[in-house]
Amino acid sequence: MINSFAGLDDTEVATAAASAGADVVRALYGRRLTRIDKGDGDFATAADLEAEKTILGILREARPDDAVLGEESGPQGAAGAARRWLVDPLCGTFNYAAGTMLVAVNVALRGGAAAVADPFGGEVFFTDGETAWVRRDGADARLAPSSATALVDVNLDPPFPGAPGFRAVELLARPAFVERFRPRVGSTTLALAWVAAGKRAAYVTDGVDLSEGVHFAAGIALCRAAGCVVTGIDGGPIGPSGRGLVAAADDETHRLLMSMIESRP
Repeated sequence: MINSFAGLDDTEVATAAASAGADVVRALYGRRLTRIDKGDGDFATAADLEAEKTILGILREARPDDAVLGEESGPQGAAGAARRWLVDPLCGTFNYAAGTMLVAVNVALRGGAAAVADPFGGEVFFTDGETAWVRRDGADARLAPSSATALVDVNLDPPFPGAPGFRAVELLARPAFVERFRPRVGSTTLALAWVAAGKRAAYVTDGVDLSEGVHFAAGIALCRAAGCVVTGIDGGPIGPSGRGLVAAADDETHRLLMSMIESRP
């Protein structure tokens, strides 16, 4: 049998894997699913596990020598592998388990191609690391960030490692924020794809070393390739010593948000 994924380039592999994971997530939606306790109030569902299994199967077939870090299965492959895939099979598990269709499937090659699939919106956002696109109904369109919506997603999920210096909830209460933007509370990294696509003006979250984690790597890659401004909440680069994330459609939006974050009430 001819290997159906081995001939694909990295961008096609990422897109195929994220799309296949999204198919699983969509197919299992609405069912009574087993929950797997992960501690500290977190859990996975059978959909998380099945979607990750499907994604890993594609990655093993297409790139057998690459290492993989999966949200549910952990690290696989050679520890010293030069190439590592980061997989979040269902970002927004709490939403999904509650019957809310606000989720994403994230697949990223560290430092390279990435894809974010929206299982219910019918869109797959992808990048080769240099340009970013969205696939909808079989057609591809270049992503174009824009702040025109004035919508800003803010992640309020705990923990809050930036406190007391930074609390996302305080940003929402700033008069300057509500005068310029319209807040939305984000609970999935699909919001990063929306910034890259011009559906959101910006996304703000707390956190530590987000670029190397399975949750944010694909969305960050999309935003960077689309031309968004991406920094930590301290204005510095994202990385091992970075704090949080501000992804903005343009320089002006980023500057305004940083001025509000830096000036505590």
